Amino acid sequence: MNQASTLVRGGTGRRLYTWAAVGVCLIVFAGFAKSYYLKGLFGTPELPALRHIHGIVMTLWFGLFVVQTRLVAARRVNLHRRLGVFGAVVAGLVLVVGTITAIEAARRGASPGPPPLVFLAIPLGDMVVFATLAGTGLWFRRRPEIHRRLMLLSCVGMLGAAFARFPIDFVKNGGPLMYFGLTDLFVLACVALDTSMNRRLHPAFVWGGLFVLVSHPLRIMLAGTPLWMRFATWLTG
Repeated sequence: MNQASTLVRGGTGRRLYTWAAVGVCLIVFAGFAKSYYLKGLFGTPELPALRHIHGIVMTLWFGLFVVQTRLVAARRVNLHRRLGVFGAVVAGLVLVVGTITAIEAARRGASPGPPPLVFLAIPLGDMVVFATLAGTGLWFRRRPEIHRRLMLLSCVGMLGAAFARFPIDFVKNGGPLMYFGLTDLFVLACVALDTSMNRRLHPAFVWGGLFVLVSHPLRIMLAGTPLWMRFATWLTG
């Protein structure tokens, strides 16, 4: 009876991660459809080469996450591990290209609302959160219960940029509190569903989830401070 229950929960848990991965990709697509994925339909101005590279790398990362969750669900663990080597390379590219793109955007004066140097704390914070969670997740790749939760959080933690570009006025115009809040809701939903299915709150979700949640108000408090402005000016100078 206990073994059967464990198998059921295991299968349900694998489906949860698959649906979470698909949900992440749908949010990213919806947020960036007008400015990137479907820009030809909307007549959006042409993007510089760096933005295209950034889009390709990020799309590759989120697409790879879906593939990896499906491989685990199909019990193709060996292929999942081999593909993980490529995934580690892509994670490094996400960090490098994402950081360069954020700094270059601030240098050009691009921002969805706040002053560019102030806003720079948001995308660079995303990169810090991503690097920490993805790096730790890869470190624990031999411990799948930790690994899969941290890798999920590394993706969810970057959804703020997509939410900020949602084609819904009250979301798009809601500022950091809105798109951080929606990201937090996604984190909490994943944690709640996982806890319900496994009948316990996993420590990886406790610490990883708290790291994502706490990073949001910290960035808001840091952005615009004299210390941050000196740092941002140095970065973009």
